[in-house]
Amino acid sequence: MKLVVVSAGLSVPSSTRLLADRLAAAAAPAATAPEPAPADIHVLELRDLAEEIAHTFTNGFPGQKLSAAFDTVSAADGLIVVTPVFSASYSGLFKSFFDALGASDDRALAGKPVLIAATGGTARHSLVLEHALRPLFAYLKAVVVPTGVYAASEDWGAAGLGQRIQRAAGELAALMAGLSTTRPSPQRDSFEHVTPFEERLAALSPVPRPDEARHTPAT
Repeated sequence: MKLVVVSAGLSVPSSTRLLADRLAAAAAPAATAPEPAPADIHVLELRDLAEEIAHTFTNGFPGQKLSAAFDTVSAADGLIVVTPVFSASYSGLFKSFFDALGASDDRALAGKPVLIAATGGTARHSLVLEHALRPLFAYLKAVVVPTGVYAASEDWGAAGLGQRIQRAAGELAALMAGLSTTRPSPQRDSFEHVTPFEERLAALSPVPRPDEARHTPAT
């Protein structure tokens, strides 16, 4: 079983990567329990892909490293995604990566379990999980775990953060274990094939009956 971690931290070390590592350490063994071997963890540091992410939008196709990262995400049994909070939302680097992924393969995250998490300097930004990250991954057709994890500066070392990490990791592990072998094929979007308005309008146009056509009065 493969667990992929996407971290959008910019510094080394970063609180974003620290939170990502703690979530992965909790989820990996739980996903394969009661087997002793934990899930394989693969970490993607987006700062290492920043140049290729930018070039994707100007060139129209991903570079070699970015394409490999897309393949890694697509092959994952579960995802942990963590972003720092910039201007009350996810970072531009984080959003650009998933925009580029969606442009490359709009089904890449369909039906895939995702744990969302974020870091910030104050607890006032904690709702970023609900107003920014959760809608983003719902749009990408992922299965987002109920518990998101936000870590403000004052949360490090506090008991509450560890409890949230364990709860969210357990939810992700349960989805990974349940969906890795029984994941249904994602249904096509009902709005992908829309009848053009002209065809609908033509269908409403009255068609003369045969007897009306034969008995049209002369002028």
